[in-house]
Amino acid sequence: MHIFLYTDGAAKGNPGPGGYGIVLEAGPHRKEMSQGFRRTTNNRMELLAVIEGLRALKHYGSQVTVVSDSKYVVDAINKGWLRSWIKKDFKGKKNVDLWQRLIPLLQKHQVQFQWVKGHNEHPQNERCDRLAVAASESPELRIDQAYEASES
Repeated sequence: MHIFLYTDGAAKGNPGPGGYGIVLEAGPHRKEMSQGFRRTTNNRMELLAVIEGLRALKHYGSQVTVVSDSKYVVDAINKGWLRSWIKKDFKGKKNVDLWQRLIPLLQKHQVQFQWVKGHNEHPQNERCDRLAVAASESPELRIDQAYEASES
């Protein structure tokens, strides 16, 4: 069964409080997930949404279409930037911790990335945006440890 993974990230202040939203759809099945963090960036939340969505998949080798409004994430995969970053050991790149978490998940599944324009009335993208913003405003925000450590 083909799985659609819709994702979005948000941050107020960039850096600032942030969150991600995920909608997973496979046939008649649907699951929503979100989480907020006290200090992070929009790009980190966009990337973390993809990671957490792929981590939630139960079956190895799933066919997955990731639908995201993040050019940062989609172009890194579709334009081969990530392969180049790996060859250069991520020299000078941001969010290395998250890209390194994503790589084995991409190897575990058959993943395609599709960009969708944000805030353009795409129902699942709009839902992910609402989940991400709500998560960023939650009173129980997690600590994005890698990001906060990099700031000190």
